[in-house]
Amino acid sequence: MWPEGEETLVSKALLAALTSAGEDRPDALTVAGRPCSREELLGAAGAVAARIAGAPVVAVRAEATLETVVAVVGGLLAGVPVVPLPPDSGPAERDHILRDSGATLLLTGVGGAGGDVGPGEGAGGQGGGRGGPGVTVMPVDAAERADWAKPEPDEAATALILYTSGTTGAPKGALISRRAVAAGLDGLADAWAWTPDDTLAHGLPLFHVHGLVLGVLGALRVGSRLVHTGRPRPEAYAAAGGTLYFGVPTVWHRVAGDPAAARALRGARLLVSGSAPLPTPVFRGLAELTGHQVVERYGMTETLITVATRADGERRPGHVGVPLPGVRTRIVAEPGAEIGELEVTGPTLFDGYLNRPEATAASYTADGWFRTGDIAAIEPDGTHRIVGRASTDMIKSGGYRIGAGEVENALLDHPAVREAAVVGAPHEDLGQEIVAYVVADGVGEAELIDFVAGHLSAHKRPRKVRFLEALPRNAMGKPQKRLLPPA
Repeated sequence: MWPEGEETLVSKALLAALTSAGEDRPDALTVAGRPCSREELLGAAGAVAARIAGAPVVAVRAEATLETVVAVVGGLLAGVPVVPLPPDSGPAERDHILRDSGATLLLTGVGGAGGDVGPGEGAGGQGGGRGGPGVTVMPVDAAERADWAKPEPDEAATALILYTSGTTGAPKGALISRRAVAAGLDGLADAWAWTPDDTLAHGLPLFHVHGLVLGVLGALRVGSRLVHTGRPRPEAYAAAGGTLYFGVPTVWHRVAGDPAAARALRGARLLVSGSAPLPTPVFRGLAELTGHQVVERYGMTETLITVATRADGERRPGHVGVPLPGVRTRIVAEPGAEIGELEVTGPTLFDGYLNRPEATAASYTADGWFRTGDIAAIEPDGTHRIVGRASTDMIKSGGYRIGAGEVENALLDHPAVREAAVVGAPHEDLGQEIVAYVVADGVGEAELIDFVAGHLSAHKRPRKVRFLEALPRNAMGKPQKRLLPPA
């Protein structure tokens, strides 16, 4: 759903590098210490494809295992839309995703229960099949082999159904086409000079765009070696021997806090951060320890990655770069305002929300641009800066429009502050007052308020500071502001 005249960049099959006759190696893919060649992966995925061919939708219990990669690739080979299921999802979330997606099969690692189960049961669970038809649990064995010679489906076919975080209601299934995945990965390969000579290393979850689409399918499309560390521990990153590393701010904060691990990344070519803004102190700390200025990028479940700092571009803290090839962006702002809602269009956008035509229509403008709901600014050189979510991070106080992210970065520049989240709370005079939630040692409220006022305009200073032991975060390390205690 993009304006007429937009064209995709797709010029090869989605899994071109996996199915090509190029040079292979026994550790082309390593997940949590388990190596696999491309030929072995293709054989195992072929066995899955043969077993699931013809299914309408297949769910995959997306643990950080080799079996998850085999299952996802098997679904893509067979042309069956894949629904990555977070392995830590509770019964209600799991029930909703299985029922809403219409999945008839749930692929798990070897050892999962077989047979028919209700949506509430999952793999070997004890649910009572509450509502809806049963879902057959199918174990995946990475040692199984089968040839799969059928051609890949049309590029317009749905590759993945990725469920949103559900912060504004029940999670919605975003329909992601093979064309969108391919266009996004080709754009990132161009931006980051990503080639088969690279080794991509990361330990991100395999049920999100970052860890699965970029972190697995990206390597399989480009043809680079992949090392998934299982968990994103600093020592695991240090031992991975990557030229290209992916991480979220929480991961990079921990790496920066382990100087020995950070220095081990000096031999890398590129460090990439995404899924949430990278705090400026972490950017600076990594630059000092690794010799690399981290590259940031921006995207959403519905859009995949649309904006990225290029490998040969200027890297600035808090900036996420320029649009990928084929992507266009614009800011919709009030007259005179420097920031506004970011809207995007291009070949990486989703095909809509599953069974939710009204929600799909509401997410687009009349002329076909996707409303991201994120507040951003575009610099004169085209570089984008994301301020935050319109629903939670645009604060209107005393007639000023203030981005929460700017205040958060100012707080994080204080040496005593480890974490910060800023919100706008109702105020009878100002409309909203700025309230900061921080994790800090040896500093008081007045000092932090004065510190921000000294770094930014006085009207951007917090009126209140609440001290917490830790900020609530999701699996990708994003602060969950809706879970903060009342101001």
